[in-house]
Amino acid sequence: MTKLLLRLFIKDSGNTASPAVRSRYGTLSGTVGIILNFLLFLGKLLAGTISGSIAITADALNNLSDAGSSIVTLVGFRMAGRKPDPEHPFGHGRIEYISGLIVAFVILMMGYELLTSSIGKIRAPEEVAFSVLPAVILCVSILVKLWMALFNKTLAKQIDSAAMEATAADSRSDALATTAVLIGSFVGGYFGIPIDGWLGLLVSVLILKTGFESARDTISPLLGQPPEPEFVRQIESIVMAHDHIVGIHDLIVHNYGPGRVMVSLHAEVPGDGDLFQLHDLIDNIERELGEKLSCAATIHMDPIDTHNPLLSELKGQAKAAAQQLDSRCSVHDVRVVSGPSHTNLIFDVVVPHDLKMTDKEIKERICAAIPRLQQQPPMYAVIDIDRDFTGRS
Repeated sequence: MTKLLLRLFIKDSGNTASPAVRSRYGTLSGTVGIILNFLLFLGKLLAGTISGSIAITADALNNLSDAGSSIVTLVGFRMAGRKPDPEHPFGHGRIEYISGLIVAFVILMMGYELLTSSIGKIRAPEEVAFSVLPAVILCVSILVKLWMALFNKTLAKQIDSAAMEATAADSRSDALATTAVLIGSFVGGYFGIPIDGWLGLLVSVLILKTGFESARDTISPLLGQPPEPEFVRQIESIVMAHDHIVGIHDLIVHNYGPGRVMVSLHAEVPGDGDLFQLHDLIDNIERELGEKLSCAATIHMDPIDTHNPLLSELKGQAKAAAQQLDSRCSVHDVRVVSGPSHTNLIFDVVVPHDLKMTDKEIKERICAAIPRLQQQPPMYAVIDIDRDFTGRS
């Protein structure tokens, strides 16, 4: 069914880097959600009225809120697909994350409302009637919600959407919640055991858990999370595959929403190479990154001395000293500046964010571990501490 809907309503569905295609995915997800959730709301409202169950009625209201969330998703994807303008030169892609956050807040609100009503039902239990029609409605609802979870999970995976992941998670929780409500209605109606309020409480906890998880998953990209490790590996592989690229460092990935990624990095090249040829090489690499990874790439060219044995030796010592602190540390921009009375060894050290040391402690430990700094004539280390923006561990 999902593949059929994609073929019918999304032209060029494989081109998920396109904002227009992503917008069509969002429109399809939102439209399906609005229609099905509203129908489920009407059915469960009828079932709740017939049975007198607070859990079924609360579940119906949850479906109504899901319909509202689908409207938010639909509008969010439409707005995210708008072209850049003078006020938003990087586009509107992050609106997709904001719409996912709104969906999460709606889920939390409904979970809280259900929590309070369920506690009231526990304190003052009422008789629940069980009949075939409400049971059939709830069974159909479970099947529909399971399909919606699979549908939105497929779409989310297709376009890497946190908003659709939140919708899929909500549908899974709804299916589980409705199953609990069905069991409670049966037990309460046939055995007279007042567990309706307790099941409503269980449903509310599940809904709140889903809301918190969805909020976490949408807040993280808004705050600025590290890029996916595979994306970093692809960048490194593409850049380092070219001759005359000695190394790369200071890689930063800026995410302005799905399909709007900017990459900046420093590429080390031989200092004695032809400037025009190296500049042409950098231009070609930037273009290749854009074509293969759908990103806008900017590369700073760092010339380095590749024929100085002393520099190579000192770079090796500095790298070994840094990795004694943490194997994830790296060294770059190593230079040697000689003077009449002493020599400066200048380099940058990239350290992970979770390294529990101050910059001063890092510098002292590295200096103590470089053999050449302990010898004569005097040589001093000038170290700049950088933080790793790729989030690798």
